[in-house]
Amino acid sequence: MALSPTDVAQLVAVDAARAARVLSDVRSATLSGQRVPVAPRPVIEQSWDRMLRGGVDPDHDFRTGLLPREEVQRRRESSELRHVLPVLREGLLSVADVAHHIMVVADEEGRVLWREGSSPVLRKADGTGFELGADWREGVIGTNGIGTPVVARRPVQVFASEHFVRSQTSWTCTGAPIIDPRDSRLIGVVDVSGPLETMHPATLAWVGSVAKLAEARLRELHQSTLEQLRATAAPVLARLGGRAVAVDRDGWTAAVTGMPYQSRVGLPKSLSPGQRWLPTLGPCTVEPLAGGWLIRAADEPGPRGATRIVLDLSQPRRWSMTVSGGAGTWSHELSPRHAELLYLLALRRSGRSAAELADDLFGDPGRTVTVRAEMSRVRRYLGGFLEHRPYRFCEDAEVEVLLPDDPRDLLPHSTAPAVAGKRLSRQAP
Repeated sequence: MALSPTDVAQLVAVDAARAARVLSDVRSATLSGQRVPVAPRPVIEQSWDRMLRGGVDPDHDFRTGLLPREEVQRRRESSELRHVLPVLREGLLSVADVAHHIMVVADEEGRVLWREGSSPVLRKADGTGFELGADWREGVIGTNGIGTPVVARRPVQVFASEHFVRSQTSWTCTGAPIIDPRDSRLIGVVDVSGPLETMHPATLAWVGSVAKLAEARLRELHQSTLEQLRATAAPVLARLGGRAVAVDRDGWTAAVTGMPYQSRVGLPKSLSPGQRWLPTLGPCTVEPLAGGWLIRAADEPGPRGATRIVLDLSQPRRWSMTVSGGAGTWSHELSPRHAELLYLLALRRSGRSAAELADDLFGDPGRTVTVRAEMSRVRRYLGGFLEHRPYRFCEDAEVEVLLPDDPRDLLPHSTAPAVAGKRLSRQAP
C-alpha cells in the first residue's frame, strides 16, 4: 500500500531506519525523474524544485570558503542575534547535549556564527563542513535546516534523504528563523542537528518555540530602548509648540505632542537631518536625538504632486516598494505578508474589501480581522497613497510591478490562492 507524506512523518516517529529507507527511495526516484513511491512533504518538494531549477548538484559536496575568524567575530558583534544567545542556550543546549545534538546559529546570509553542544557531534559536523563561518544557504548547500527555513520563513525539519545533497543524508536538522519584531526582517536561523539515529519528531515544535522566545526577548529589548528614548525626548517635546514626534531609528514612536499617537512613522531607508517629506506626516523638519529622531511636522501639508509607486517582487526573497514624486524618492522593504497584499492591490486597482482580500489570501472571506490589522500596518508607511473602503492605491498614483523572470519565483513563500493562481497563469503557454 502506498504511503502518504503524513504516513512517512508518523513512520519517522516509530521506525526512523525504515523511514530513512523510504525517503532514500523517494529522493532517488525524484532525481532520476521516475515515479516516486510517496510524494515528498510539500516544504521539501518545493525546496527540491528550487534546487533542480538552480542547478545544485545532489552528488557534489558544495563547500565554500570559510569566513576568516576575524570576520566571524565582526558579524557576531554586529548581529542582533548576540542579544538572544542566552535564550537560545537556555532553551536548547541542555537537551541538545544529552540527545547528542548540536545547536547552530547562523546569520541572515546563512553563515554559521555559533556552534555549541555535544563534542562528538561537533567533530562529526566538521566532516560535513558544518563549521564556523561556513555558508549554508539553500542555493549553495541544498535543502537543509538553515538555508531552507530562510526561504520558507518558518520552522523546517529536514530528515535523512530529505536533504538534497547526498553527503548530508545521514543527518537530521531542524531550523527556525528568527525575525526582528521591529521591522519583520529575518536576522538569522537557529538549528538543532545531529546524526540520523538521534532524530525526534517533537524537535520541530521545540526549536520553533525557542525561536519565538528569542523574538520575545528582542521585543523586550526594543521596549527598553524606547523607554530610554522617551525619557530623552519628553523635556524636548514639552518646550515645543505644534506637532512633533520622537521616534527610534526604525520609526517606532517614543513620544508625541500636538498630534494623534501612531505606533510607528514610516521612514525612508536612509534618513538625514533637514527638511524632509514623510508619507504619513508630509513636510517635516528632522533633527537627531540620542537613539532616534525628533520630527517636527509643518503646520500645513504641502502639495504631493504626481506619484509613481514601484513594487519590486523580482527577487525571490527580497521585496521592496519605492515611491517617487514631487517630494523626492523613498523606499521601504516589505515583509512577506505586505508584499502579498500590495501585489493583490496592484492587480486590482479598483480596490478590494477586507473580505475580498481575506478570500484572496486565505480562501476564507471571514478572516477580515487579520487583513484589517495588516492593512493598518501598511498604511503607517504608505499613508495617503493607500485608500480604504475599499482598500486601493490612490487614483493619481502610477503603480508598476516588477516580476521575477521565472513565474515560480513570484512570492515563493506565499500560499495565498490568488497568488498561486497568478503563478500558474504566468506559467501557462
